[in-house]
Amino acid sequence: MNYWLMKSEPGVFGVDDLAKSPGKTAAWWGVRNYQARNFMRDQMLVGDRVFFYHSSCPEPGIAGIAKVSKLAYPDETQFDHKSEYFDPKASRDAPRWFNVDVTLVRKTRLLSLPEMHKHAELASMRVLQRGNRLSITPVEPHEAEFILKLL
Repeated sequence: MNYWLMKSEPGVFGVDDLAKSPGKTAAWWGVRNYQARNFMRDQMLVGDRVFFYHSSCPEPGIAGIAKVSKLAYPDETQFDHKSEYFDPKASRDAPRWFNVDVTLVRKTRLLSLPEMHKHAELASMRVLQRGNRLSITPVEPHEAEFILKLL
């Protein structure tokens, strides 16, 4: 099993929105970074664990645990002319963007970014590195185990 940190803005789609989704499951859509897309398309497996991270908000941090419940498939927003995620270079025969489905395992207390910075065990996490803006990053097993103990 792999571990991932996936960022979402709670004003757009937060852990509470996932909790209210049918079956507590939703597509992780709108990713428009090639490296993050490649993580979803090429490396995520059903059953992988996800740390649901609230970003671009007053108090960023991990707000829940989810699991990957469906392998990567084309993100429909790339084909929607009305969507802010529309991509004119994408086609149904050659989609450029993908999403996976995630299912909520449980909401957690907020493990804030400042609190994460306090732990030497998490110092190498990509989310804690200066300049990291990726919305999806892998989490090393030892980091995941430590986070789970904190939650």
